[in-house]
Amino acid sequence: MIEDGRALKDDFIPLEVEFRNQELNRLSEALAPCLEGGTPENTVIYGPTGTGKTCIAKYTLNQLQDEAPDIPTQYINCWQDYNKYRTVERLMEGLGEGDAIQSRWMAKDELIVRLREELDRPYIVILDEIDQHQEPEILYDLYTLPEVTMILITNRETQLFHRLDDRVTSRLRGAPRLKLTKYSSAELVSILETRARWALSPDAIGDTELEFIAENAAGDARVAISVLRSAATYGDRTGAERITERLIEEAIPGAREELRQQTLEKLDGHQLRLYNIIQEHDEIKPGDLYAAYEERSEDPMTRRTIRNYLNKMEHYRLIESSGRSRAKVYSLVTDE
Repeated sequence: MIEDGRALKDDFIPLEVEFRNQELNRLSEALAPCLEGGTPENTVIYGPTGTGKTCIAKYTLNQLQDEAPDIPTQYINCWQDYNKYRTVERLMEGLGEGDAIQSRWMAKDELIVRLREELDRPYIVILDEIDQHQEPEILYDLYTLPEVTMILITNRETQLFHRLDDRVTSRLRGAPRLKLTKYSSAELVSILETRARWALSPDAIGDTELEFIAENAAGDARVAISVLRSAATYGDRTGAERITERLIEEAIPGAREELRQQTLEKLDGHQLRLYNIIQEHDEIKPGDLYAAYEERSEDPMTRRTIRNYLNKMEHYRLIESSGRSRAKVYSLVTDE
């Protein structure tokens, strides 16, 4: 049933991005000046999970490099590269200078100096999940490098700006903002149909089944593609000739669990510690959660950082909260 599984992978970038023409055009306009020796604009892309934020950023950079292969680009996911050292390492790698940083004990200011020394042309950088960066002052450092243009990706615009100091906020407030909203069911059907045409054998799935997946995905392309992938994989394993609604129903729990595991793998030690504490309780109050977290941490994060972590974990449906103020409690998400 699966003939080319690449089109069902999360990081697959299609030849054409559907239903995001306005956003693609605006991002292309922001970056276009670098093609003629001008200064591109930093850009903020925000919106819920599964709305194509990373896809349109990577797609636009691919198009840019087709026109100007000498302009370096780099993608950085701030879940994994969450401090200055890791970020600058990735930036150096994008310039082909991965060995330039010899010691993790190098002073942070020296890191930026080393990066500045290597920059001699425009450098376009995607900072995905930027609200997860533990040292948001990196944005000010990068802003001071005239060669660097940033594409900042976050789920919520407020989560990004409330963590920045005035120096950065004043500079980024005027940056173009691209707000992406959830897909409609009809849009998801079209996206799934294209993926199925690339990835699956002819007639492996029909419109009714695609609509069924879209309805269950609630506007999230990431969920929809995961369900299609899980159903096709399950169909291959069981010898099914085509994907039916019953097969999709059987695949949905596995698809959601796969996404949950992928998100859990992104958590750093502090975030995973919080998740494990919540997992040990049916419900836990914020104060009790933080107290338990402090007991298990040699170098605990601030309460403000912990709140940011918890908000992010809620956004990705790992945990949920109920109640307000003193009645607020956290628990794991068990059902979708």
